[in-house]
Amino acid sequence: MTTTLPSGPTPRPLPGRRSGTLTAWLFLAPALLLFLYFKFIPMFEGLRMSFFEVRPYLGDEWVGTDNYRTILSDGAFVSAMWHSTALALGTTVGSLVLGLMLALLIEGKARYLWFVRTAAFLPVVTTMAAVAEVWRIMYHPGDTGMLNTIIGWLGIGPQPFLASEDSSLLSIMGMGIWRGTPYDMMIFLAGLVGVDRTLYEAAAVDGASTWRRLRHVTLPALRPVFWILFTLAAIRGLRVFVEVYVLTNGGPNGSSEVLMTLIYKLGLQRGDLGVAAAGSIVLFVATLLLTLLVQFLRRRQPK
Repeated sequence: MTTTLPSGPTPRPLPGRRSGTLTAWLFLAPALLLFLYFKFIPMFEGLRMSFFEVRPYLGDEWVGTDNYRTILSDGAFVSAMWHSTALALGTTVGSLVLGLMLALLIEGKARYLWFVRTAAFLPVVTTMAAVAEVWRIMYHPGDTGMLNTIIGWLGIGPQPFLASEDSSLLSIMGMGIWRGTPYDMMIFLAGLVGVDRTLYEAAAVDGASTWRRLRHVTLPALRPVFWILFTLAAIRGLRVFVEVYVLTNGGPNGSSEVLMTLIYKLGLQRGDLGVAAAGSIVLFVATLLLTLLVQFLRRRQPK
């Protein structure tokens, strides 16, 4: 015979725990209100504007999906989309490869390495507008330009860099790689700390070369870091604006026009706020789909 114990009342949360949760939300409230006001409200307002012909002081006129059809059928928008994709892909791959190489070179516990890491990380904390202006000066196409002077020592003639339709996007990509590499390097350094050192010792005992240890131990252990950095770098590449605006403003002849600079020109220079809002929503959807795709591919990877 089984004895069934009477079930007692459901335990209630302790008053102290409830007051602690309320206190935490009260501390978070100011930041959440600012985030709501400056982030989510503008997002929903941009979504609303994308379905209207925005006419300040005259009242907005509903146009439905006409703004989306306009932006998607615009040749300049299609070109800007391809430029953004190429720029995002190039900067992502370049910064990941160089970031991993730098992380492997300066990974360790030596005392002097803190200085090297700090010096390498400085480009990340420097204002983008200032960095882009310095690179614009370095890219001066004349014989006296800094980069042209350096490559002149190697017997290479002056290059147009930003002044040519063939090299403007590549020049911006080079600066983007220089800017993104230190950030990726620091994330890789954090990932390398978590690699089991006994695996290196076992591989060395088995006679594995440095390359084989890197391929079969280090890179598999850094797989989660690769997915995170790939997602962040790709989003950063799609949303690039300041460097393009300062270096070329989309020129020459639209050869370096990207989505963000085109949206800026449509909304704030031509006054087509509805079309610009539709372009922003398209960019948001593309970024969201990219993130979901990366997460889907990551989950399908064998553990």
